[in-house]
Amino acid sequence: MSFQETDIREIDQSAVKLINDDWALVTAGKKDEWNTMTVSWGGLGELWGEDVALIFIRPQRYTYEFIEKNELFTLSFFGGEYKKELKLCGSKSGRDTDKVAETGLTPVILDGAVSFEQAETILVCKKIAFQDLDPAGFLDKSIEANYPSKDYHRMYVGKILKTYRKK
Repeated sequence: MSFQETDIREIDQSAVKLINDDWALVTAGKKDEWNTMTVSWGGLGELWGEDVALIFIRPQRYTYEFIEKNELFTLSFFGGEYKKELKLCGSKSGRDTDKVAETGLTPVILDGAVSFEQAETILVCKKIAFQDLDPAGFLDKSIEANYPSKDYHRMYVGKILKTYRKK
């Protein structure tokens, strides 16, 4: 399967649908060493004059190690298909599981970053900022219920370098 570069503005679905409803995979690392995980929290928009993706990763996640030591990451959107595969990628750790073998997803390299042949849309992003979530900033105290173990997410801001759509 091949991909064609396109403009991020040509994505005709809302970020809420893409990320929250359909889910996505965030993948970081290089060709020979990488990990992927499902994300259903995040955003797409503009910040500091750049098109950006916002992703949130807890520090105990295996993908956290890869995103910390690599400049690039991808967001892969599957258009609502592959929910079973994405569920596995979000519930099992790459430390203990060969996610490619268990899901049948096929890794592909785009601009030095890892994504998947089955994706409908792929964003190649460069980390430009991060911020650890601090419960002192939770104005709605019910948010704390998402963190019974006090394992607050790190938010990453990624400049969208390229957008690809399946041909």
